[in-house]
Amino acid sequence: MEETRTPLKLTLYVAGQTPKSVAAIRNLERIASEHMAGEVEVEVIDLRQHPQLAREHNIVAIPTLVRSLPVPVAKIIGDLSDEEKVLVHLKVEG
Repeated sequence: MEETRTPLKLTLYVAGQTPKSVAAIRNLERIASEHMAGEVEVEVIDLRQHPQLAREHNIVAIPTLVRSLPVPVAKIIGDLSDEEKVLVHLKVEG
């Protein structure tokens, strides 16, 4: 019997085109395509365009990656350059 995995829902909060925001987007795209292809839903939210979402979602630093599914919610702050750390926090087997 094949085991089914719960799809991941990830939201990356950035602030415009700052170097850290751009790096985080690129790193997340690479990690998702290499380790989670077809098993992840990714949304990128620019807090410069939607500043009210920072308070609503308790975002205190940017860039911040939030895994909302599966629960529990997990947050990773930074440019996501440490692939192993990201995979461990997201509980994705590398």
